[in-house]
Amino acid sequence: MDCTEEIDLSAPGPSVIERYFTRWYKADVKGQACEDHCILQHSNRLCVLTLAETHPILQDGRTIKNINYKISNGCSRLNNKVAGKSKRGGQFLTEFAPVCRITCTDETEYTIYSCMRGRLLEVNEDILINSSILLKKPSTDGYIAVILPKFEESKLVGENLLSREDFEAVVSKRAADVQAQPS
Repeated sequence: MDCTEEIDLSAPGPSVIERYFTRWYKADVKGQACEDHCILQHSNRLCVLTLAETHPILQDGRTIKNINYKISNGCSRLNNKVAGKSKRGGQFLTEFAPVCRITCTDETEYTIYSCMRGRLLEVNEDILINSSILLKKPSTDGYIAVILPKFEESKLVGENLLSREDFEAVVSKRAADVQAQPS
């Protein structure tokens, strides 16, 4: 064994997200151009719903006016109560179940969808108090919600979503399409 191999100790190690989570993406959710969502799937099945870095909310220095987890008169994601080891009581979400609505100061409203099937374990109430964390740290402190897929469906989460490489190809194609359009 050769112990003379040099290791660059000044190089940053992988982040917690890069190390423990698989990134999945849903591009153009419900046909809305560039409204991209990201699912961070942990090896323990838990999935964290975030905004993809290309989402319009995170572009052009936008600011958030309001985040509302009340989906309809009879349904508020804030009323989600989960109990016990089996996480009983969590609201069941389908792939296109709305999780929250975000209104920017320019009055543009975006609906954030679950993008997967599973039980809603928690919503991030911290972003209701300080919405700037959603803009500054969308993949960590500014997450939208935590969702737990059924055990048998946990391996299929990425089936209807894009891998990081596939998502980057979609974003590159978008950029090429924009450049190809006559002004």
